[in-house]
Amino acid sequence: MNKTQPKNIQLSIISPVYRAENIVPELVRQIGLAVSPITENFEIILVNDASPDGSWEAILAECAKDPRVKGINLSRNFGQHYAITAGLSLSQGEWNVVMDCDLQDRPDEIPNLYRKAQEGYDIVFAQRLFRIDNLFKRASSAIFHVLYNYFSGIKTDKTIANFGIYHHKVIAEFNKMPERARSFPSLVSYLGFKSTALPVRHAARFEGETTYSLYKLIKLSFDVTIANSNKPLHLAIEWGFVMAFIAFLLALYNLLAYCTGMISVPGFTTTVFSIWFVGGILLAMLGIVGLYIGKIFEQVKGRPLFVIAEKVNFKE
Repeated sequence: MNKTQPKNIQLSIISPVYRAENIVPELVRQIGLAVSPITENFEIILVNDASPDGSWEAILAECAKDPRVKGINLSRNFGQHYAITAGLSLSQGEWNVVMDCDLQDRPDEIPNLYRKAQEGYDIVFAQRLFRIDNLFKRASSAIFHVLYNYFSGIKTDKTIANFGIYHHKVIAEFNKMPERARSFPSLVSYLGFKSTALPVRHAARFEGETTYSLYKLIKLSFDVTIANSNKPLHLAIEWGFVMAFIAFLLALYNLLAYCTGMISVPGFTTTVFSIWFVGGILLAMLGIVGLYIGKIFEQVKGRPLFVIAEKVNFKE
């Protein structure tokens, strides 16, 4: 690999790193092999999301070998999409590739994405039609998309994630977006630039297991939904009307039961049931409203999306 820092960077590759101590060297090697035929003027930005293993030390070792490899060390664990945001905030390439660090996003697909982008697209999403994942990962991903599609009213493609290539004007607009509830594909899609999807091969994880649990995926789906849609508030109104209709039917039933002598203790069952039913619905509605208020509270505080503790091979 070239040992000099490129002046005009054609291609930036951004990868958030977490629990990838033994993957980082292979990741850098494969990226270098894949993008060198395109251009020697590239940069590889590895963002350590406060990984508890030796990932940062591995990044530093690669940075020492080649100035085109650049490292960002976040002050704490902010999360994958915030780490991507940190990397993109410092990228300088005309084209930007975002990919995971576990090598399931194959570096040798980058030239295919780049060629497709040259056809006149600002965004080319990598489409994983055949995923090499275990049953739990595929199921949890499917649950995420079902929940997000239902509560947001926005149709998503479960074959598309972060992997793709993005023109610098797309990234410039993305960097202006201050939302704290971040999902990189959702925010990029919102921008509305000319885009397409390209089927790519998907690989098995190079080492270890995914750190995305079902709980994290469900939490992400609700966070992104609240940030992008008010459909849950409309659902709360609909549930209110449904509750009123059910209450009307119960009242009608109890009136008929009273008239026919079926009720031995008048009012007791109806009262208890109504209290629990109405109370549960009201709590659910208050919870939905509370989530929106909570997100507004987080947003108006204006705290930074990420904090960089160290960065290596970046010009001041």
